[in-house]
Amino acid sequence: MTEFLSGSSLFAIALTLLVWRLASALQKKVKSPILHPILISTAAIIAVLLVLKIPNAAYQANMKPLSFLMTPATVCLAIPLYEQMQVLRRKLPAILVGVACGTVVSLLCVTGLCLLFKLDPSMTVSLLPKSVTTAIGVPISESLGGMSSIAVTAIISTGILGNITGSFLCRILKIEDPVAQGAAMGTAAHVIGTTRANEMGSVQGAVSSLSLVIAGILTAFLIPLFF
Repeated sequence: MTEFLSGSSLFAIALTLLVWRLASALQKKVKSPILHPILISTAAIIAVLLVLKIPNAAYQANMKPLSFLMTPATVCLAIPLYEQMQVLRRKLPAILVGVACGTVVSLLCVTGLCLLFKLDPSMTVSLLPKSVTTAIGVPISESLGGMSSIAVTAIISTGILGNITGSFLCRILKIEDPVAQGAAMGTAAHVIGTTRANEMGSVQGAVSSLSLVIAGILTAFLIPLFF
């Protein structure tokens, strides 16, 4: 049975979709940001793989058809951009400056902490793209000799943390402008943060979508310089 399930793409995809659906329903019922569907889904899938003794490598290989859809799915982010085009045009200079500053500060902080704790270069380059989406961050990390598993873990953890704490931090820091909120969420927490920004408001969602794209481009350009 284990060998059959290990080689079945249908099982891997069905398991992932089912667990995600249940985790989403749980969050809607409990209404707690801590119970984020990505966090709950990851824990549940790990538990199932351990119980069924299915290697993670086999699961990842069987998930390639679904993983392939991640990049084209990003195109959906263009919808809120189109709907808020007038606001984006008017605030574009401020957004560009904010995203650029946020991206540089993120890279400086990661580099400084890695030097402080004397992490090896492969670990450093795996952590540097933590604030961009996996479709951008993982290829950047791998091209410079980083470890994709560490990069994915850092990216997802950063996104979930931003999703959970983003609106709270905006309140306590008195960041009330929707453009500033969206730029902060998109720059710091990529796609996962953008889902929370969309819940905060349409302007926040549009600015966050634009910010994560700009942050991804800047990160791809700057990481080789930092590294």
